[in-house]
Parts: sequence; structure tokens; C-alpha cells
Amino acid sequence: MSPDAPPARIMSHLSTDDWEHAMVTGNGRQGVLVYGGPSALRLTLSHERLFLPVDEPLDPPATARLLPDLRALALAGRYQEAADRVVEFAAASEPGYRRLRWPDPFIGAATLCFSWFDRPGGGPWRRTVDLATGVVRQSSGDLVHEVFVSRVRDVIAVRVTAPAGLSGRLHLGPVAGAPPVPIAFRVDGPCPTARVGDLCPTARVGDLCLTARVGDLCLTAAFPTAWPGGVAGYSTACRVIASAGTVSPLVGGGVDIDGVPQLLLLARTSVAVAGVPEVYAGAPCSTESVCRVPLLTEGLEDVPTDFESLLAEHEPAHRTLFDRCRLNLHSVASPGPAEERPLEALLAEPTASPALVVRLFDAGRYAIICASGERPPTLQGVWSGTFDPAWRGGYTVDGNLQAATAALYATGTPELMLPVFDLLDGFRDQMRDNAARLYGAPGLLVAPHMTTHGRHNHFHPRWCLTFWTAGAAWCARLYYDHWRFTGDTGFLAERALPFMREAAEFYAAYTRSRDGLLCFAPSYSPENSPAGEDGPQCCVNATMDVAAVRDLLRNLLEATASDDPSRGAWRDLLERLPPYRVGADGALAEWLWPGLENNHAHRHASHLYGLWYEPDPVLLDDPDLRAAAATAVRRRLAWWREAGDEMAFGLVQLGLAAAALGLAEEAYETVERLVLRYWRPSGVSTHNAGAIFNTDVCGGLPAVVVAMLVRTRGERIDLLPARPGAWPAGEIRGVRLRGGRRLDRLAWSPGEVAVWVDGAAPAAISAPPGTTVRLNGHVVQLASSLNQVRDGR
Repeated sequence: MSPDAPPARIMSHLSTDDWEHAMVTGNGRQGVLVYGGPSALRLTLSHERLFLPVDEPLDPPATARLLPDLRALALAGRYQEAADRVVEFAAASEPGYRRLRWPDPFIGAATLCFSWFDRPGGGPWRRTVDLATGVVRQSSGDLVHEVFVSRVRDVIAVRVTAPAGLSGRLHLGPVAGAPPVPIAFRVDGPCPTARVGDLCPTARVGDLCLTARVGDLCLTAAFPTAWPGGVAGYSTACRVIASAGTVSPLVGGGVDIDGVPQLLLLARTSVAVAGVPEVYAGAPCSTESVCRVPLLTEGLEDVPTDFESLLAEHEPAHRTLFDRCRLNLHSVASPGPAEERPLEALLAEPTASPALVVRLFDAGRYAIICASGERPPTLQGVWSGTFDPAWRGGYTVDGNLQAATAALYATGTPELMLPVFDLLDGFRDQMRDNAARLYGAPGLLVAPHMTTHGRHNHFHPRWCLTFWTAGAAWCARLYYDHWRFTGDTGFLAERALPFMREAAEFYAAYTRSRDGLLCFAPSYSPENSPAGEDGPQCCVNATMDVAAVRDLLRNLLEATASDDPSRGAWRDLLERLPPYRVGADGALAEWLWPGLENNHAHRHASHLYGLWYEPDPVLLDDPDLRAAAATAVRRRLAWWREAGDEMAFGLVQLGLAAAALGLAEEAYETVERLVLRYWRPSGVSTHNAGAIFNTDVCGGLPAVVVAMLVRTRGERIDLLPARPGAWPAGEIRGVRLRGGRRLDRLAWSPGEVAVWVDGAAPAAISAPPGTTVRLNGHVVQLASSLNQVRDGR
């Protein structure tokens, strides 16, 4: 069995003019959608901070004064009245709340279109993504387009070659569609009367664009609706460099090219923030919120004008992230080398071949790596080709963001989680304000939707996310896991514990004692209603709320010293949390309040939260609860089979829970459904089956696959806990484990699991010398040079 994973490449023969079917590349800060066909190449550029100011952020309404009445209504089962009361109060206190408010939308910056007067090439159309380098390549005969985004220079590099010479037009403009608010666009191209290096005679000091040179293009946009801290505008600047032939400027922006054998384009988008002197990507902004862009190509002048040298310095920075984890499932069922088969052919097969799973495991990791910069991936990663993305394309914290980042630790890239914490820490003051104004409590309340601010502005009589209080506890698990995976005690002390403590403060103040147990009222299980409740999703004691807070309190006790003065209060809260409940249908109950029964016809599986990270011990050790959790997984899967295809990351939730329970075939069913229904031939996932560009399961799929192959619980490491029959042999390298351990290589074949430990080459599990782990019941002392475990699988 070869130790080498298959080549990391996506290939397709399909052409498209739809940005949602584009192949992608990015460096976390800049994103590029690459699409088109032999006669026209399209590149739509994005920037991680480009959010169009549409709805001014508002202070949350002071609904804390309603809390006694809301509790009473919820406890009496008058859920619709509770939801209506909050919405009516918000609308009466602030006219802006008379409609549902969303965060600022994540928009595309610009589209570059290369259209050829005479179609070059003439061969079959082929497009590929080299996942290990980040290069997207499209070709037709001798015509070749290559695109990547440098991690070193923060620049988009495009090379277009045709030995016989290119003749055509290059145009730069806004993305298609009408923006929801006014935008002052200006497209500047080379001045027809200027010589190289001359100032454009029509430019005035203070204009959006101050200079123009032959071969330069720039799109600038000012947002008149910007407010302090919001985005005031942006510019997309381009340099166009021809190896030979002629480049002729066009009035109004654009260039014609003739007889050019090789064309190099360097581009970058810069974003300006209103009222902030230190701004992003070098684009300052006046206090009047008018974006003033300096030189068209400022910052691009020092970039080498050689594609190969730019790629040579970029590739190691990208490859070191991608190569940290590799999967190989050793498929021999597909005819010919699997990596040479177009992805559309693999997706059209009736079952998920091992080759397809490996391909999309790699493609998913690639997309999340490309979309993680100073900010984490949005719903659409770092890519947008519209002014109106689904759900505004922001950070949705009741499941989407967590799914997108779910594999970053396990697959060896913990540094890519830091943008999540930078985002959350930047909104801490607003989270405190949310808690105080909505619930009259100290601590943190995380808004479910965020982009440029963290204020809770979402109020709706059915989608009553104002009652969802589990966000801070869920985010606290991410902080805690960063320490568990990396062993970074500085992060624990300076970032994780402060967030965790404030999260616990909120729950201590918010919950009330009832019959000796804590009560969460009102409560919310995203985005479901109990059986028989056709109205709002308001409820009492959602299992997710209780499970997330139990996890938070247990982690605080684990991570703090024995003399910490808060430990007594945390332990008291932990002991008074209501226990899990088995519903009348035999499945783990989604609500712990008597009379609220399961509704399995739903896309989320929030009541299985206790199985997604380090499993709640009682869910694995109590036979009745373990059986009930397994029943819950199976009932949800049965609904998916009958109802068709819903939101993809709900399958990730089910897959993680199934893997934790050792339900190999159920976990595999989630993987098979994900890869066959929620991926496009471009190598990017969708939110619904075949619809809505979305990167949630780009992170979620690899997380489920790893959970099926390796499970940790305290000092115990189980190998292949949920390996399905469809994967009889394979290997995985570069898996990180909690406790600072690392699974460098795990290889299995029928009857054998091979593990090499510190000092051997290659190592399989590395940890501090003397660490004791359990591998499928075998105790391994991590000080020997070689251990091999045979478990009869």
C-alpha cells in the first residue's frame, strides 16, 4: 500500500458564465472566482472585509424589562405570545425594528472580463485547480489562463498565454446586478492622451482616482451610507503587462490588446473603513466617508512582473497548510487514474466512491484554507459575485461558522482558527451590551448573525433568535479547544479563560431555579419547533442550551486551578443543570421540558451537541442515553431520506454524532449524501442540494471523515471507531489530537491497524514521552520507537 496520497487536483470539462459554478482561489484576504469559457475569461474579485453598508447597526431593544413576563409566558406554553411580545416591543422602541434586519451583505468587488476577437486555442475545454499550490488553470488548445493569489505579496496574479498571439478586450467593472443602496462607482482606465508614467490631465486632487497610466485599470466605489466603523468604499487596482504586441486604451475604462503572446495581470482590492485612520490594505478614508484611493497601482509597483517567480515564493506558504493532512482510501474501483477523471463524472456515479470522498476531503480543506485570512470564512468563504448573497453572506453563529471551521484543528491548521477569535474578541463590548439590554445580565450574549458589528439586531415572531442564548457557550468551546489542541497556555490565560468566564457569568444570571434544577426560559433549539407546535420556536430548556452550558462549566473546572474562587459557583451550576431526557419516541429529547416532544422533520440536529466535540461522558456511558442518541441519529437520517435534501451542515452535525457513537454506516450515510448532493464540479459545496454557493460543508465534510477514523476521549485514542465497510483500506496523515498529541500516520487494511510512535519514521502518534494512550483497548506508552496494533478489523 503506497504511503502517498493521490495528487490533489480538481478537474472539470464544464464551462460556465455563472459565478456560483466558478472554481476558486484565494489567500484569505483576497478571493477570485475563475469561470467563463474559451471565448471569454471571467474573474470576479472579492475582499474579506467588503461588506456593503445597508442596515445601520442599532442598539438592541431593552427587552430585559419584559423578562419576567416572557418567562411566565414560556412556562405556561404560550410561546407565540412570548415571541410576539418581543417583536412588538422592539418595533415600538425603534422604527428600524419594524422589519427583520440582517447584517451588511458580503459583496463582490469587481469582475474582469477577457473577451477574444478571434477565439484562440480551439481544443477541448479543461479547467483544473491544483489544491496544493492554489493555481486555477483553464485551457483550450494553446490558450491557457492561470490564476492564483499570493500569500506573500497579497496580490492576484493572472497569466494568459497563446503562442499565436492574443487579440481581444479586457474590461473591468462592478459585479452584475443592482446594489440595494446607492454606490458611487468610477472606472478609470488609461488616459488615451497620456504617455506611460504621465498624470491623467483630467484628474483633480480629491477625485476618487488621481492618476492613470497606460496599462492600468482601476474601479473605485464610495458608499454614501457608510457609518463609523463600517466600510466606506473600496478600490480594485490592476496592472496590465504585455510581453509583446500592443495595448490600446479605451475611453471609459478597458484596453484592447493585439498580437500579445503572453499577458500578465496583477490586481488587488483595497477596502476603506469610515472614520478609521489606520485602515485595511492601504486605502485611507476621509471623515466624510468618501473613499480616496491614492495611486492606481500603489502597492503593486514593487511586485515582480514574473508569474513564475511570484508563484515560487507563494507556493511554500500555501502548500505548508494544505499538506499537513492527507487522506488516501485506496480505491481501485474507478477505471483509470481517478485524478484524471472530471469531477462531474465522479459526482454522477450512484454511490460515493472512495476516490470522490478523497477528492472532496481535499477540495473542502483547500476552500477553507483559501478563505481564512484576518477574518474567518463567511457563508461564502471569501468569494462573492453578487450584491445580494443568501442570508447576506455573513458569519452565522448558530451552526454555519462552526461547520466551516470544524476541521481546522484536526487537520493540522490551528492557526487558521485565530481569525475566529479575533472576530469574536472584537465584538466583546457589543456582546456585553446584548446581554445587558436583552436580558439584564452580565457576561456575553452572542448575536446569531454578524458581519461588521456584533449587535443583536435579529427579531422575528417565528425565527425568534433573540431567545437563543447558547452562542457564547458554543463559542467558548472553540476557545477551549484551541488550548486543548495546541497546548498554548498563553492563549488559555489571555483569551480563552476570559471569554469562558464571561460566558458563564451570563448563564449564572439568566437561569432560574425551579424544583431544584436550573431552568432556561425562554429557550430555543435552532431552528426547530417541538412536535405539534406550528408557530414560533420559543420553548423551555432546549437540550442544546443545557448541553452547551454543561460543556462550558465542565471545561472551566478542567482548565482552572483548584484555588480559583469561582469554582464553587461553577460546580453548583453544573450540578443543578437538568439531565438529558429520552423522548416518548425513544430518541434523545430535543427539549428537556415535559410535554415538548421531538420533531425529527428538521435540518438541524442541535440536541446532539454533546457528541460533536469531546462527547459528554453520560451520553456514551449511560446505556439508555446512548441508545436514545443513536435512535435520534437514525430518526433524523430517516427524515432526510424521505424529505430530500435540506441544509447541508445538518448532515455534518449528524455525521459527527454518529461517529462519536461508533455508528459507522450511519456516519457514512451522511458522508455519501454530502458528497453526492452538495458539491459542484467546480470543487465548491452548496448550502442546499444543487443550490446556493456556500462553504459550510467544505469544513464540515473533512471533520466528519476524521471523526470516523480517529476519536479521542481523555487520554484514550480510538482508531477507526466508525470506519464503514466502504473503506476497507486506507491511511490518513497529519491529524492533530486534543492534549497536544498528533497522529502523523494511521494506516489500515483488512485485519491490521499499523501505528508508529516517537522515534520511528514515519511516526504515527507523537506526544510528550511517557504519555499513556489507549488504542482500541491497547495501552500504548509513548516512549517506545515502534508500536503496532492489530484489532482484527
